[in-house]
Amino acid sequence: MEYFQCLMDELKSFIKQEQGVTAIEYGLIASLIGLAIIAGTTLLGSNLNAKFTTIATTIAAAI
Repeated sequence: MEYFQCLMDELKSFIKQEQGVTAIEYGLIASLIGLAIIAGTTLLGSNLNAKFTTIATTIAAAI
């Protein structure tokens, strides 16, 4: 019976701990920020490529 009580106390202590939950939350936030950076960079890269192509075409036509 004493073993069962010790096991229950350990289980209650594990459930009350919030350090692991906080680490998971920070990990999720970091991954969402990384995803936003990747999406923004991809979109910006496509727009910049289109602008430079337009500029190169205009310069080539002027020469």
